[in-house]
Amino acid sequence: MERVLDACCGSRMFWFDKQHEDAIYMDKRELSDTLCDGRTLEVKPDIIADFRNMPFEDDSFYMVVFDPPYLLKAGDESWLAKKYGKLDQDNWQDDISKGFNECMRVLKTNGTLIFKWNEEQIKLGQVLKAIDAKPLIGNKRSKTHWLVFMK
Repeated sequence: MERVLDACCGSRMFWFDKQHEDAIYMDKRELSDTLCDGRTLEVKPDIIADFRNMPFEDDSFYMVVFDPPYLLKAGDESWLAKKYGKLDQDNWQDDISKGFNECMRVLKTNGTLIFKWNEEQIKLGQVLKAIDAKPLIGNKRSKTHWLVFMK
């Protein structure tokens, strides 16, 4: 039984077990490429779907990991865009809000949402305004933030 959803799994970079039996890995893309430094990039989700419109019933998972794209400016064929994805410059607030709401929808009551964000191009404060939610805990220093929410 899958109990965890990674809603934007990408290449599963931060997973210790990239094939965890309790997890479903979802992404809107699938790709295999060689990066400029020779490393292979594999984005191979279990389910291809968009985080703004997930194909799951309400209250499906005990934990959801939401690590959405955080870049506005990157070339479509750049290694950054391939590795991390890219947001629409005009609609990023709406996209992040829809994604956060979808994560909460598929999360069981009392479930945990782990949210990861990098401030390289958009500050965390702007993102928190877009999702209109306050985290329980998280780190406040560095460019990459890990936040925890509970439903």
